Amino acid sequence: MKPTAITALVTSLCLALLSPAPPAQASPGYTRAELQRDVDALRQRGVIGIQARVTSGRRTWTATSGLADVTTGRPVPAEGHYRVASYTKTFVATVVLQLVGEGRLGLDDAVEQHLPGLLPDRGITVRHLLQHTSGLPEYRAALPGRDRAGFEEHRFDHYEPRQLVALALARPPTSRPGEAWSYSNTGYVVAGLVIQAVTGHPWAHEVRQRIIRPLGLTGTSVPGDDPRLPEPHARAYQQWTLGGELSDTTEFNPSSSDAAGQVISTTRDLDRFFRALMSGRLLRPAELAEMLRTRPADDGLEYGLGLYRKPLTCGGYYWDHGGNTTGTISRGGVSPDGEHGIALAYTGAHGNSLEDIAALAAASDRIVDRLFCEQRRD
Repeated sequence: MKPTAITALVTSLCLALLSPAPPAQASPGYTRAELQRDVDALRQRGVIGIQARVTSGRRTWTATSGLADVTTGRPVPAEGHYRVASYTKTFVATVVLQLVGEGRLGLDDAVEQHLPGLLPDRGITVRHLLQHTSGLPEYRAALPGRDRAGFEEHRFDHYEPRQLVALALARPPTSRPGEAWSYSNTGYVVAGLVIQAVTGHPWAHEVRQRIIRPLGLTGTSVPGDDPRLPEPHARAYQQWTLGGELSDTTEFNPSSSDAAGQVISTTRDLDRFFRALMSGRLLRPAELAEMLRTRPADDGLEYGLGLYRKPLTCGGYYWDHGGNTTGTISRGGVSPDGEHGIALAYTGAHGNSLEDIAALAAASDRIVDRLFCEQRRD
């Protein structure tokens, strides 16, 4: 999610750099000690707190650096809960594709078929929603709370999903359906409503029943209106302008994110989810193939249905989504076979200049190259 200008700036500079390449089996090319050194370097570049988890075959190791609370000096927990934001889209897309596999809806069904009268353009399909090709404008641009004063005033406001869709539809479409790729949180709010129309249950219920419980994701939840994070967790901090003060943004009502970004998880659970997805435990081959069928997106990346395909500097590619919300940045990556992955959570990133932000991105890039490309060469 992109609630502020500074978050959007960090996102654009770090998108390709913070997300890692798929690792080979753990080897002397990148050790646990080097991972710790590199997350410490991120802390020195301006991250308040960071936790990282790497899985390579049957081996897993974690690293943390920085503070979970700048007031008390409490260290970052290795298995802390955090708002994974737009990683929620991968969960939602997975549920939709499971319903496709069950014959309960089709990717090329018109949204009008399941939600009569919701959208003015009857040509928008379920596939368009998941692929960001619906042309639906971004509802978040109309939400209050995009600066520090607004956030404090509106942080506990409640929103209904149809209310969010209405905010978007007050603006003109970005393109005709299927014509162009344009990232739209609105499309995933609508996808959540499609899930409810087909199953009779809210999207969050279906995510719990179909993904969270079967995979044993004990640290993953969909909070609804609850503004709190489960314990343990690091506190989230937002720098609203370059060089500005940090504010504590840990607690807020996440209903404004709905099916576009409401999930809370841990690095362990997110890694387990993505590895299960890629290994075929959640989708049949036909539906997984649809998810991984991409089209060009922004910044030279490719987007499938709820997933980005990202190139490696050493050749090949990996899968990820990424997420940003107020005070937290999350990144990760999984190999195409689901054998290897990484999850990163940043609770607060700050800098005094664009150069500071670029240095943070470069430090993140070193994690990507060392952890994945060097191991592939060994």
